[in-house]
Amino acid sequence: MCQLLGMNCNVPTDIAFSFEGFRRRGGLTDEHSDGWGIGFFEAGAWRLFLDYLPSATSPVADFVRAYPIKSLNVLAHIRKATQGQLSLANTHPFRRELWGREWLLAHNGNLPELRYAGQRFRPLGDTDSEQAFCLLLDRLSAEFSTMPDTIALFAAIRRITAELAKAGSFNVLLGVEDLLFAHCSTQLHYLIRKAPFRHAHLADADVSINFAECTTPNDRAAIIATLPLTDNEAWIRLEPGSLTLFRAGQVELAG
Repeated sequence: MCQLLGMNCNVPTDIAFSFEGFRRRGGLTDEHSDGWGIGFFEAGAWRLFLDYLPSATSPVADFVRAYPIKSLNVLAHIRKATQGQLSLANTHPFRRELWGREWLLAHNGNLPELRYAGQRFRPLGDTDSEQAFCLLLDRLSAEFSTMPDTIALFAAIRRITAELAKAGSFNVLLGVEDLLFAHCSTQLHYLIRKAPFRHAHLADADVSINFAECTTPNDRAAIIATLPLTDNEAWIRLEPGSLTLFRAGQVELAG
């Protein structure tokens, strides 16, 4: 299976600390060595980096680590391939436009029975993940002619992701603008970092940080990951079958 990482904040924040632990799972501390990608939402669009090399040894990952980009919304993925060859076309996150907004999706799981050629949205690669993304956006496009309010959008995405999860395992992060949706099929965890800030220590490396030294009392960040990235913080496991919407570094809707 693949691994997911998301960050959603109330002020632009860099993901350097979490990414340092996460990237090691791509071929060093874990077996997810079939490519990786990360997207940062900035100024109305997503800045996207993809590589089909393992994230633990990728020069592109070295660049991202050394160049801390600050963003309100971040979505990352390291791949353990179940469908599709190793290629940039099959590397998550996938990006599409709907209602004049850019959407990003990353998937952990397997949908062996899903076969969707697409209507308005068509896959570029040959993964079940991209097929699911196209299906989801096709359904949203058919239901709404413009971007609906958050409650209506959440209800529609919850219905569609629940339907997709019936075809297999569908742990997914879906980002649009400052919204980050997390659907848990089998395994996803999250935590909210806010004042009073404390030390955090990575589970995959002997690296720690005192967030009290690099934040303000008003800062807030939600970190979402397949498995906890730190070993001294209280991560919350999302319920299988649930959809959670993060905005401004906190849970806005859940169900």
